[in-house]
Amino acid sequence: MHKSDMTASFALSASSDGIDMNAPARIVERETVWRGVVFDVEDMQIDLKRNDGGATRVRRQVTRHRPCVVMLVHDVPRDLYLMEREYRAGSDMFAYGLPAGLMDAGEGVEQAALRELAEETGVVPDGPDDLRIDHVGAFYSSEGMSDELANIMVIHLSRWHEVDRHFDPDEHVESAWVTFDDLMTVGVTSSNSQVALLYEALRRARNASSSGTVIV
Repeated sequence: MHKSDMTASFALSASSDGIDMNAPARIVERETVWRGVVFDVEDMQIDLKRNDGGATRVRRQVTRHRPCVVMLVHDVPRDLYLMEREYRAGSDMFAYGLPAGLMDAGEGVEQAALRELAEETGVVPDGPDDLRIDHVGAFYSSEGMSDELANIMVIHLSRWHEVDRHFDPDEHVESAWVTFDDLMTVGVTSSNSQVALLYEALRRARNASSSGTVIV
């Protein structure tokens, strides 16, 4: 462990009111209070261990959600990126964003990403040698309220072809290839999509700095 990491860990080992932040929380009671198509809601009573040996009980509600994939897709020869637009109930608007979707049970991250990409946009790599995937990371979408884990990646395509799209009955998604500048300025509001965009912006900036021009 890096020295600065050790210092930060020590500094945050306990809260100001005596909670031991190195001890795991203990779930005392849990009840699923609502079941939905995409996620369930669980009501929990949780004990947080104190430094004096006792416990402080807190109550939390958490949405239980399947993990998802979020893909920034790059057509390398044309240096264009795939953007989507669809209605999002949480923000109540037709939002700009990136291809994304839920992982099926037993499905790998890359398998889920390529399946969702084909279903939503019709884009399919010509072969395994025609794509490169940068795994940006796995991040919780809203760790205070949900266990949804977003697997974020950038998919670079050298060759691809188009197949028929397959939407769920209530899905209405449009997609288009745009420049990176357009994608960065259109107003993407999803935090998961912004993580992918910022990662790619740094990659492009590094390439431009090392060569004097953008290397895609």
